[in-house]
Amino acid sequence: MTKNILTIPEIQATDDYLNDVKQIVIASRQITYEAINTLILRRNWLIGKRIFEEELKGEDRAEYGAKVIATLSKSLTMEFGKGFGKSSLYQFYSFYKCYPNIFHTSGKSFLEWSKYSLLILVLDPKARDWYENECLAQGWSVRVLKRNIETQYYYRLVKPGKPIKKEEYPAIPYEESKEQFIKNPMVFEFLGIPQDAKIHEDKLESAIIDHLKESLLELGKGYAFVSRQYHIATGRKDYFIDLVFYNYILNCFVLIDLKIDAPTHKDIGQMDMYRRMFDDRVKKKSDNPTLGIVLCSELDEDVVRYSVLADSEQLFVSQYKLFLPSDEELRALIGQAKTLYYADKELKQEKE
Repeated sequence: MTKNILTIPEIQATDDYLNDVKQIVIASRQITYEAINTLILRRNWLIGKRIFEEELKGEDRAEYGAKVIATLSKSLTMEFGKGFGKSSLYQFYSFYKCYPNIFHTSGKSFLEWSKYSLLILVLDPKARDWYENECLAQGWSVRVLKRNIETQYYYRLVKPGKPIKKEEYPAIPYEESKEQFIKNPMVFEFLGIPQDAKIHEDKLESAIIDHLKESLLELGKGYAFVSRQYHIATGRKDYFIDLVFYNYILNCFVLIDLKIDAPTHKDIGQMDMYRRMFDDRVKKKSDNPTLGIVLCSELDEDVVRYSVLADSEQLFVSQYKLFLPSDEELRALIGQAKTLYYADKELKQEKE
């Protein structure tokens, strides 16, 4: 039987033979890297599978499984050296339990083991699958994946029950999906602003621009920076919008007004005016209606529920944090955001 071997696809020869050879080297490196990664994943998965099968033999499975791992770790380390400690074997075991069919899907793309070692810590299967798909689609680094898991990125989306897949982007109905692109709360710990610092909107705005790459990632999918202090002149007065972005998935402009305190009904009304002005003076016919976000440090539930927000599908209020909240604080913030979101939905449905 002939063994399978790695093959490097032939390239189309050009007049630049030096570049042609470089492309062959680059291709070979990528294929080798992917092959090695797949082999490592397969090895870890098979070890985890065998541990799982052995665990089933014990009457007290958890206790017997712990003994199996301890014995196996000692034996493997003595024979093969580092890489087979008890913590690693527990990871292999968890990897198999979380992804029992990972090698049974044709054409499956794989992440690196370092990323799967983070994903297996996510207990919610829907959240875990979402993180994996986004990591593959967006090319998240290990550091970005770790941060997004720690900040509960998935749960900070308004509709976590209906995650959007990359292949669905072109067909996304704007009216039904725009809420999924507005996170609440937003976490800006990477700005480096002390938790108890007294800041002005200008300083917060500058910090976001200085950390634009991280800020765009935190905003969500499809965001591109357009302008800071966007100027609109009506002939009677000059207006300046803090931050303007364009979401190329939703095909619309997104305006952000920064507030260091809880927003008032006047702040909401001002953003509504900005949004209408933008639609009238900037938006093209091919663009969807502009979205407006008042981004604030605190929320006033009365303002959120009973201001013009209750009548507009294009206005949102999101809370930001300048530090990484604890799990309990994040869950509370996410719960508050969801409560307000569904309360707004009910009010709007009652008025229809």
